[in-house]
Amino acid sequence: MDEFLSAAIGFPAVIFGAALVVIVCFWLLVLVGAAGHDSFDTDLDTGPVGLGGVPVAVSVSLLIVFAWFGSLTGTVLLRQSDTGSATRAVLAVAVLAGSLLLAWGAVRLLVHRFRRFFPAEPPPSRLDFVGSVCTIRTGTVTATFGQAEVVSRDGSTALVQVRRAEPLPSPSRPSGPGAEDAPLVMGGTGLLYAYDEDGEFFWVASYDAALDPGPNA
Repeated sequence: MDEFLSAAIGFPAVIFGAALVVIVCFWLLVLVGAAGHDSFDTDLDTGPVGLGGVPVAVSVSLLIVFAWFGSLTGTVLLRQSDTGSATRAVLAVAVLAGSLLLAWGAVRLLVHRFRRFFPAEPPPSRLDFVGSVCTIRTGTVTATFGQAEVVSRDGSTALVQVRRAEPLPSPSRPSGPGAEDAPLVMGGTGLLYAYDEDGEFFWVASYDAALDPGPNA
């Protein structure tokens, strides 16, 4: 037991041991709901190193666990060998690099096998906003000008270009709820009912929440 503890707090195992403590604390926060397992997915990209396809927290956690176990095993074997202090220091650095390399290989193999259990989410599209309620952010909305604020599924807001159909829409303009609705002015509520890919704007109509029958209608 003393030999294990001595190796765990010795170089190089202590480096991965400290990282392991951080990882354990992180997953405890995930268990109590204080953090999400995908918290770092938007900050780190593990694809270039062959660890993409699963949440970053998962791949990094496995990497640290394997690296800690490898460095601990290497440290124990190194302490049992009859080598001088200078040689042991050089071999300790080799254990550090070797354990990290072996851990990377093991995690890459696991990620390749279990990647199918973590299907990639489709990239966000502007078409996701069609059917959403928005808030007008310009003085008015016409057939050539207008902006509105819409809330995406993840709770973030986006400022989008909007246009309102004229009383007699041309054949190229999509039909909507009508042009005789209440005027769309700043602070008013509108409904995004179509998207024009060529013009990169949404067609919008006035929207009254009081007229919405709701999901139970």
